[in-house]
Amino acid sequence: MEGTLRCSANYVPLSPLSFLERAAVVYADRTSVVYGSIEYTWRQTRDRCLRLASGLANLGISRGDVVAVLSPNVPAMYELHFGVPMAGVVLCTLNTRHDSAMVSVLLKHSDAKLIFVDHQFLDIAQGAFDLLSQSGSRPPLLILIPEPTETPDSGRILDYETFVRTASPCFDIKWPVDECDPISLNYTSGTTSRPKGVVYSHRGAYLNAIATVLFNDITTTPVYLWTVPMFHCNGWCLAWGVAAQGGINVCIRIVTAKIIFDSIARREVTHMGGAPTVLNMIINCPPEDCRPLPAGRKVSVMTGAAPPPPQVLAKMEELGFLITHAYGLTETYGPASVSTWRPEWDKLPAEQRAKMKARQGVQHIGMEGMDVKDSVTMRSVPADGRTMGEVMFRGNTVMSGYYKDADATSEVFAGGWFRTGDLGVKHADGYIQLRDRAKDIIISGGENISTIEVESVLFGHPAVLEAAVVGRPDEHWGETPCAFVQLKEGARVNAEEIIRFCRMRLPHYMAPTSVVFGELPKTSTGKTQKFVLREKAKAMGSLFSKL
Repeated sequence: MEGTLRCSANYVPLSPLSFLERAAVVYADRTSVVYGSIEYTWRQTRDRCLRLASGLANLGISRGDVVAVLSPNVPAMYELHFGVPMAGVVLCTLNTRHDSAMVSVLLKHSDAKLIFVDHQFLDIAQGAFDLLSQSGSRPPLLILIPEPTETPDSGRILDYETFVRTASPCFDIKWPVDECDPISLNYTSGTTSRPKGVVYSHRGAYLNAIATVLFNDITTTPVYLWTVPMFHCNGWCLAWGVAAQGGINVCIRIVTAKIIFDSIARREVTHMGGAPTVLNMIINCPPEDCRPLPAGRKVSVMTGAAPPPPQVLAKMEELGFLITHAYGLTETYGPASVSTWRPEWDKLPAEQRAKMKARQGVQHIGMEGMDVKDSVTMRSVPADGRTMGEVMFRGNTVMSGYYKDADATSEVFAGGWFRTGDLGVKHADGYIQLRDRAKDIIISGGENISTIEVESVLFGHPAVLEAAVVGRPDEHWGETPCAFVQLKEGARVNAEEIIRFCRMRLPHYMAPTSVVFGELPKTSTGKTQKFVLREKAKAMGSLFSKL
């Protein structure tokens, strides 16, 4: 338009690094990070991050290079989310449940020049280095993250605290030249056998952090308990988002119900997050580990990563937690939609309220579109709550693409939408609800069976702690539902009782025909590894032979 001008006065590339710059001014002397007896202020956190960036530059790590990290939720992990991109470098956070073989594959694929390794995972990293050397690849430089209160063996490996302390805080931040420049590289969590490298941009990280802060009602100076792994979607983008509000990051090395309740009481936690498995841990914790929430104060919990059973949501709210249900994927920077609550639903019975909250909802304000479409015609399915299609997204908080995999990127973006591979329905009110992953749908005798629906019924059994359903090959029906069930401690129930319980609540063809008891294999983000269970079910063979 005539008279307008785009210049540095009215356009600056978006980057979540600006959150730390602001926090160091507005909240300079307020606590930023706590971990046991360790506490830092926002001024100190900015200083440490600048030193970190300066140290990377001194090592010759330059714009566009990749730096990896293998660490739990300790202060160094939080600082790396700012210090690494401050140097213009891409942060690659690795899943702490990976073994040496997978770590070596990801280090080679990511082209990481350096890796920060927490002392707890040093053996894993060194095993990965051995494999890289054996294959003729040069391992990256390693910097050890010790416990902040311990003196490391400096004669052996360069350590994080020395690295930060000896670097200069006088460093000019390398802001992105283009807001679509990469800020992080996140590998998919491994519910399938081949993780892919998902590239995040400064722009997408900035927008998703703000959106996540808003839909979680994270107001000024929150106290955020880090129960979501920061390596997973950069902590659902809240590694950056908490800085935007000048909050306190309560770092913990391991996640247990006792540590959660103790932290809430000691630190006056206001917000936390977790997959349904974390919620399940809370509601089923031993009485000696459970504490009532402080009188007159609730703790807000964002859950996602897997469809939460309504029964789990209802029990969490009985304990006094406020639940926000979000849905997304690694490819959407974590949360992409939210089951936004409507005041008129307050009058519904508790069971119905939980079912409404268990839906995946609508896109958050940072995402431009969310729909359920026919994956072939790309037409939207009717909003009847029955017709299934593929859930799709489009917007600025969708990944830039898969690193070194242009074909996979083009495939998942075909038709101008990001194809999630999740199947769902759209209700009359516009809210979307997942039915299953496309690969998880069971087709039995020509009928489609939603494993999520069967699992929800299984969670209703008083003896069931966790459950997952997959298809078991069958010579007559094609496949039948096979339930893998983990019982609560001390519970006793047999397969026949579980099957009978389901048949009383589901159409006969949807009820499991076989039940296997035991612990479920999980990713570190709480997703059940159904590909492992499918292999087990396949090995079991056919339950019913052809007539």
